[in-house]
Amino acid sequence: MECCFLSTVHIPPSFSRSRILNSQVFSNRYQLVLSSSLSNPFLHHKIKPFGCERNLSYHNRTKRGSIRAEAEKQGWDVGRFLKTLYFFNGPPSPAKLFEFLIEKLSGTSPSEPVKAMDTSGVILVAGATGGVGRRVVDLLHKKGLSVRVLVRNEEKAKRMLGPDVDLIVGDITKASTLLPEYFKGVRMVINAVSVIVGPKEGDTPDRAKYSQGIKFFEPEIKGDSPEMVEFIGMKNLINAVKETVGLRNGKLIFGFDENISRELPWGALDDVVMGGVSESTFLIDSNGGENGTPTGIFRGIVSTTNNGGFTSVRTKNFSIPEDLSAYDGLELRVKGDGLRYKLIIRTSRDWDTVGYTVGFDTVKDQWQSVRLPFSSLRPIFRAKTVADAPPFNPSEIISLQLMFSKFEYDGKLNPTFLEGPFQLPVSAIRAYLKEPVTPRFVHVGSAGVTRPDRPGLDLSKQPPAVRLNKELDFILTYKLKGEDLIRESGIPYTIVRPCALTEEPAGADLIFEQGDNITGKISRDEVARMCIAALESPYACDKTFEVKSVIPFSEPYTVDPENPPPEKDYNVYFQTLKDGITGKESFEQSAPPVPV
Repeated sequence: MECCFLSTVHIPPSFSRSRILNSQVFSNRYQLVLSSSLSNPFLHHKIKPFGCERNLSYHNRTKRGSIRAEAEKQGWDVGRFLKTLYFFNGPPSPAKLFEFLIEKLSGTSPSEPVKAMDTSGVILVAGATGGVGRRVVDLLHKKGLSVRVLVRNEEKAKRMLGPDVDLIVGDITKASTLLPEYFKGVRMVINAVSVIVGPKEGDTPDRAKYSQGIKFFEPEIKGDSPEMVEFIGMKNLINAVKETVGLRNGKLIFGFDENISRELPWGALDDVVMGGVSESTFLIDSNGGENGTPTGIFRGIVSTTNNGGFTSVRTKNFSIPEDLSAYDGLELRVKGDGLRYKLIIRTSRDWDTVGYTVGFDTVKDQWQSVRLPFSSLRPIFRAKTVADAPPFNPSEIISLQLMFSKFEYDGKLNPTFLEGPFQLPVSAIRAYLKEPVTPRFVHVGSAGVTRPDRPGLDLSKQPPAVRLNKELDFILTYKLKGEDLIRESGIPYTIVRPCALTEEPAGADLIFEQGDNITGKISRDEVARMCIAALESPYACDKTFEVKSVIPFSEPYTVDPENPPPEKDYNVYFQTLKDGITGKESFEQSAPPVPV
């Protein structure tokens, strides 16, 4: 809240809270007198009831409502003051009320220390002990990035990835094992989980036959079914990380957006808490938004009487902190009135504490989207910048506040401030991802997922997985259904569909295609590298593609350690990709059957 009142009151060092508790206090028609016998007068402040020296009339209408005020020198409305305290804090005890008043008068600062947060994002690798997954983990560690692995077998993971690996033990086929706290801090995901396919006749301990690819053995499903792993498992994994990695279209915090809405408990927090007479409210107009849609409206009358000059509405503290650490800021959809407002975000449950603040200008009579980056927030306490405040923590948002004020901060004034009525329709407040958006979920799938039952396809020329889709419990059908879940999730994604995977080194020239038509082979090392590159590339965002090397199956590929091939710039390939191509286009009217 703003604090620019009672500047003429002096509190001597000898004053103590016990003296004020011994002062005469009485309440008659909400009249409160605080007095003291201290010499040369210490404090004599009268609080008069609402309406004693005031004539304020409010005419509320929707959208075109009018507000008028007549204000002269007025007494403090203690009833509205107590109502404000009650709304935000519940019934105030007399001791707490006096403690609050003394803090106002003495200018003490909030006592709660706020811990600085670790802003580094974690990359989660699911399927981290598989052929591609363990290579991804190794490469990320070499880059010095923060990695967490999701595995089913802790002992196996530590043996393969090292004893110090940051791991969580869970099974994507069992949603109950994917606890929310496991994914706190996760900002990106590389998913290399796949149903296990192995030789019917068995394999060596190091899975030598499997590493050659199913072209060289008669395959069967080992362990959980494709439906459980590729479809149900994918659904569980997406639900587990959705809140932490962020959505392309952002997260609605308040407002009305197409078929969804979210309301918050807003309450007035005006300069009455400082002795002023300004007054505001927040209401919902069912057809006052764009195209007759619902909207919230922050409206009121602001006055500088009694050294006041601000109005605001603030939400009650959220019961569970809002974690917006996956996002870059808040976007407000407002209809401007040409005035400058403030957004204040608090990360503490205290009644009066540091508010992370940013101002924004509006255009008169125009709906506009105002983006306020978290990086632009300034720590403010009682209209002054707190130089040693901790960094803003977007994972612990407790309340939001909208304010129209005469004051900016550090003695600056609002250049657009006008006394009198104001109105700011606010149809939505949402967290947003800054442009250009990069993938937050990279999935390693498989070429061929759209080919079973594709009209006119010669199966004899297709890889074994395509020919044996039914015998392998519809493995490719469920892989495609899992892909669809990713595309429908709203998470920025990349879906990599490698052709047959090999143990050959990375380095061969590559062929990227879309439409799910190519066959061939590609190194697991190469796939791991392009997955990591995709996380940083806006060109890879929301793309689905197949990839293989130019080396045919009949030719082995080797690399001279003394003369390795140069590092690839995968953006060269990503830039060729187009939106919306999945290979499903050829059978959109007759999708492949899915067993019930």
